[in-house]
Amino acid sequence: MNFRDNALSVLKETSRTFYIPISRLPDQLQEAVASAYLCMRAIDEVEDHSALDNFTKARILRQISLNLQAAVENSTVDKFSVGLHSYQDVLPEVTLRLGEWVLLAPDTIAPRIWDATAAMADRMAYWADNNWKITTESDLDRYTFSVAGAVGLLLCDLWAWYDGTQTNRTHAIGFGRGLQAVNIARNHSEDLRRGVDFFPSGWRAEDIHAYARRNLKLADYYTKSLPHGPALDFCKIPLALAYGTLEVLALGKDKLSRSDVMALVQQVSR
Repeated sequence: MNFRDNALSVLKETSRTFYIPISRLPDQLQEAVASAYLCMRAIDEVEDHSALDNFTKARILRQISLNLQAAVENSTVDKFSVGLHSYQDVLPEVTLRLGEWVLLAPDTIAPRIWDATAAMADRMAYWADNNWKITTESDLDRYTFSVAGAVGLLLCDLWAWYDGTQTNRTHAIGFGRGLQAVNIARNHSEDLRRGVDFFPSGWRAEDIHAYARRNLKLADYYTKSLPHGPALDFCKIPLALAYGTLEVLALGKDKLSRSDVMALVQQVSR
C-alpha cells in the first residue's frame, strides 16, 4: 500500500462523509484535499478528546501550531511531532501521524495547508481555554468560522491552485459554517455529556437548525456557481448529506443510516 492509499485508508476510517468525495478527486487535488482533511481531523481529535483536560488540549494544539509554523521545504515527519511523544498512549493514530498528512500535499500548495492548520489549531486552543463558552449568535459565528468557515476558504484556494476555478469566499464561509452547524445539531446530546454546549443561550434545536439552513443557503449559492469539474463534484456530496442529516434529525433520528448516505451520494452523482 503506497503513502496515498494508506492516507485514504485512514480517511475512510475517520469520515464516511468526506471519504467518498475525496476518493473521487483527480490525483494531485486528491492528495491536497486529503492532506488538508487529515490535518484538520488530527487537531479536531485533540479538541474533542474525552480524556484530556482543557489546559492540556490547549497546550497540545499550540504545540502543533508551532510545529507547523516552523515547517520548511525539507521538514521531516518527526519535525511535526515535536512535543507529542509524551501523549502517544492518549492521542489517536490520526493525530500522532500528523507529520505524514502534512507531507502528503504537493509541494506547490503544502504551505497553504500548513498555514490553515496552524491557524485553526491556535483558534481551537483559544476555545479550549474558554471551555467553548458560547452565549450569543456572534459567539457561534466566531466558533463556526474558527473550525469550519476557514476550511471553506482553504478549499477556495485549493480549487484555484488546481485548475484556476474562482469562487465566492463569503459563500464558502457559509458552506463551512452550515456543515459545522449540522454537526453541532447532530452531536448536541453527546457534547452536553462531556460538559460542552455549542447552543447560544436560550437556543433550542429548532434555532440551530434554522442557523444551519441559513448558512447552507450560502452553500447552495456557492455550489451552483461552480463550473463542471472536481470542485463541483466534491462540494455536492457533503452539502446533500448535510441537508439529509437535518431532515432525519427533524424526524427524531440520530443520524443518516449507511443506506441513506449511499442513496444520497448516488442521487447527487448522477
